[in-house]
Amino acid sequence: MTRVLDVIDIEKYYGKRGNITKALDGVSFTVETGEFIGIMGPSGSGKTTLLNCVTSIDQVTSGHVRLGGVEITSLKREALQAFRRESLGFIFQDFNLLDTLTAYENIALPLTIQKVPHKEINQRVSEIVQRLDIADTLEKYPYQLSGGQQQRVASARALVGKPQLIVADEPTGSLDSKASRELLETLTSLNHVNQVTIMMVTHDAYSASYANRILFIKDGKLFSELYRGTQSRNQFFDQIMDVVTLLGGETDASR
Repeated sequence: MTRVLDVIDIEKYYGKRGNITKALDGVSFTVETGEFIGIMGPSGSGKTTLLNCVTSIDQVTSGHVRLGGVEITSLKREALQAFRRESLGFIFQDFNLLDTLTAYENIALPLTIQKVPHKEINQRVSEIVQRLDIADTLEKYPYQLSGGQQQRVASARALVGKPQLIVADEPTGSLDSKASRELLETLTSLNHVNQVTIMMVTHDAYSASYANRILFIKDGKLFSELYRGTQSRNQFFDQIMDVVTLLGGETDASR
């Protein structure tokens, strides 16, 4: 396996002299190609800040982030934006679909921005919607779709550009239990069958149990790490809950 992501001793400070908050404190980890990694922690632990720094939405105060061997912490603004578009796929809790575009147009948008030829766009969109079972939604607008369908369209948009890393920020947060399970099973299938590399931030132990490794963040530091290994998902869920209890943070324990 090869490394997709190297996070090396990153720190992040907010505020000004006399009122400084240390949001991240020397966090280091790696992500290998084909991993499905979860990031958990109580509110205010730094997990969202970590996600923003890893994806270059926010700049680190110190340390290094390398994606596909590229030091993204040193890229200039335009190069960084282009690199983010081509190398990262984002799945958000609130879908972030454009209401004035059809499902097809939303999915195709990243390729359109990259000026991919129209024929290739059609082919890639066709492939990804078949895998996500949303071919019948392409001519519909977001308001005509269920929450689960909207999240699958958002997932297709994230995947269609074949990025090095898919970043999912609370992807099941706006879904009911059935749609959540379907999305997580789809992500798991893409990870297992197509070796899609996924990093998911979640407060939900049920969602986290679909990953194969969990990083727990507390007070801006890496608190603990769990590997699923050969355990069943239910066994892994129980292990996750044990660590969540130690962290003292709130979580959704439903399954």
